[in-house]
Amino acid sequence: MAYTFVSIILCQFLLLMTTTLAGKVPAIIVFGDSSVDSGNNNQISTVLKSNFEPYGRDFYGKKPTGRFCNGRIPPDFISEGFGLRPFVPAYLDPAFDISDFAMGVCFASAGTGYDNATSDVLDVIPLWKEVEYYKEYQKKLRAYAGKKKAKYIIKEALYLVSIGTNDFLENYYSMQSRRASQYTEDQFQIFLLRLAQNFVKQIYQMGARKISLTGLPPMGCLPLERATNYISGNGDGCNEKYNNVAKHFNVMLGGLVQKLNKELPGIRVVFADAYNLLLHMIRKPSSYGFEVAGVACCGTGLFEMGYLCDSLNPLTCTDANKYVFWDAFHVTDKTNHIISNFLMRHVFRQFQ
Repeated sequence: MAYTFVSIILCQFLLLMTTTLAGKVPAIIVFGDSSVDSGNNNQISTVLKSNFEPYGRDFYGKKPTGRFCNGRIPPDFISEGFGLRPFVPAYLDPAFDISDFAMGVCFASAGTGYDNATSDVLDVIPLWKEVEYYKEYQKKLRAYAGKKKAKYIIKEALYLVSIGTNDFLENYYSMQSRRASQYTEDQFQIFLLRLAQNFVKQIYQMGARKISLTGLPPMGCLPLERATNYISGNGDGCNEKYNNVAKHFNVMLGGLVQKLNKELPGIRVVFADAYNLLLHMIRKPSSYGFEVAGVACCGTGLFEMGYLCDSLNPLTCTDANKYVFWDAFHVTDKTNHIISNFLMRHVFRQFQ
């Protein structure tokens, strides 16, 4: 009898703890680019879409949702890690409404950047417009949940911000770039850092307190960059110039995180840096159960992304779990899962 009583008390305690931990983050709110876009680009006029097969072939129901992946992306895994839903819906997706968005919402748009000029390249949603959608969301949330509950969700939600790669690869380093004539590489990074700071302060003024800024990946090792790199490789085909820029920008972003935590009362900004983890996956894929890291699963694995990565391409691999990269620019579901687990253990622990 005593054993049964103790067991019941222990079970109740564990249930209470689980509920308490999950309740510390009532929602996941996402800003950024294709690394975290769960389908907003489906609803706008742009060529940068992924709402067709084989995208999504390993997602729930084998459904292409507009995620640039064969399955889930980091916000989905992170939401699940906090005891919420195993996916974060896109704000512009008509299949969802405020009752869904109260637990998590994504405003991200593939192809966008901190710089408005970046979003102009492929006519996608600029970051300022993502913020406008967030303002609209707040109004809907107050009407749906009431002012008190809405204020709690806005304050306690975890804000995932993943953006910046396109500012370099689609904007600064492109042949048509105006920014390259306006700024040196160092000046452009300072320019982006100022935009990042202004963005964080803007959503802070709107109630955000738990914010994660994601660093740049080793962008010189993306399959597309390897395929077009003829000069700056180090033997594995990676463009080391681009990698060094990413590392330098990440150092600056880490400094910004420290600065914001000192300046803004009550804020808790963390730096989600998975640069070294992804680089290690690329250089030692077998350590993580991968077989291929130099090319992507889709098509030839060198150039295909978006509409070039379609169901008619006969070269697409049959098992994406063997690959680090899904298309020439984006990683697989398995890679996203590994990165998300790393962030949950090492970056988001303080929010659990």
